[in-house]
Amino acid sequence: MNILVCVSQVPDTTTRINVAADGKSMDPAGVKFILNPYDELAVEEGLRLRDKHKGEVTVITVGADSAKEALRQALAMGADKGILVKADKQDSFQVAEMLAAAIMPLNPDLILLGKQSIDFDGMEMAPMLSELLNLPCATVAVGLTIDGTTAKAEKEVEGGREVISLTMPCIIAAQKGLNDPRYPSLPNIMKAKQKPIQEIVGTPSAARTAIVGMTKPDKKRANKIVKADGDANAAAHELARLLHEEAKVI
Repeated sequence: MNILVCVSQVPDTTTRINVAADGKSMDPAGVKFILNPYDELAVEEGLRLRDKHKGEVTVITVGADSAKEALRQALAMGADKGILVKADKQDSFQVAEMLAAAIMPLNPDLILLGKQSIDFDGMEMAPMLSELLNLPCATVAVGLTIDGTTAKAEKEVEGGREVISLTMPCIIAAQKGLNDPRYPSLPNIMKAKQKPIQEIVGTPSAARTAIVGMTKPDKKRANKIVKADGDANAAAHELARLLHEEAKVI
């Protein structure tokens, strides 16, 4: 089985993020970058399916040379090879286009990726790849089984679970609960340094979106306590007055 896993490099959730001087981007100084946690689920699922059905797992990402680190992390988990599409990405559609162009000649049986990246949280990569590659897609999958050329993805919905049957090749976006990603062992980390990473030059089209401005949340918050003094009705009236006259939200 030819399994392809799309991954991305994102800032660690514990890293302090600062806005760059242009006011429209993140200042990378001192920021620790990691393999997107949802993509770790996709890599793990790909490895399990490879071990069960035989074949190989290829990981692919779009970005600068620094994005190779995310590929190395996936290779250390056990992926067989990596592909870096080198490009200056600006929005999700550009990334999807460049991924689709790189994926088409590979003819994968299954494409896996995380349901979203933890930096922009767009949840749009899987659906866009589905449209660009004309392949069926299931998102937020918490279960996946392969039987011949049929993939069955299980996803949580309100009040229960939904099972979607897809004809392969197809795209599956992983959600927490699909599996527990393995920790790379020291020998596998060393082996990952020798595994091949192919480089492809990406050609991004014009960006569909633009960041107008980026600011950090204001930590100072005004607050006021409305004392009930045993009269809930009077407190409710006072709260309504404050919301209307001071906060001006109603």
